Amino acid sequence: MDRLEKITADIMADKENLRYTKAGIKPLFSVHPQAKLLIIGQAPGKQAEQSGLFWNDPSGDRLRDWLGIDKRTFYQSEKIAILPMDFYFPGKGKTGDLPPRQAFAEKWHPRLIALMPDLKLTLLVGRYAQKYYLHLKSSTPITDVIKDYQHYLPDYFPLIHPSPLNARWLKKNPWFAEAVLPVLKTRVKSALIE
Repeated sequence: MDRLEKITADIMADKENLRYTKAGIKPLFSVHPQAKLLIIGQAPGKQAEQSGLFWNDPSGDRLRDWLGIDKRTFYQSEKIAILPMDFYFPGKGKTGDLPPRQAFAEKWHPRLIALMPDLKLTLLVGRYAQKYYLHLKSSTPITDVIKDYQHYLPDYFPLIHPSPLNARWLKKNPWFAEAVLPVLKTRVKSALIE
């Protein structure tokens, strides 16, 4: 059993994940030893959990457009890794999906990231990933974090979640498309060809 298989087995055997394992639900993440770009989002939605394919929805289409890559590259290139803040669908809440479980990323991300020694750039998609990796207060406005993205480079690139629910934010903040996305595309292209 290689290290990735061992970690996956440990995740599935963890008592906090047993209800998923017993239901035949596998943890949803993608790790490759030669990965250059890591995308950290929140948690798989119900559709992703059922299909086993994350970002296969309008949010994923928008994200790929922002990154300047096609679906084939996104899913088949072993240069792109995806680690949600929780590897399982957390359930539905009053206003959408529940948040990722606390301490999940702290427990599993370091072991998985250690398998990817050539990472050049990590995209932090949405508030949960940014709060954890950038050590932000809950009260920190996400707009301020995105505007100040250069402060977190070269390691991290914070992004608003590409959900259609954020269409109003995107319309209200045209600077994101004008000033941030061109830099993002350049950084992603550079990371993938290194």
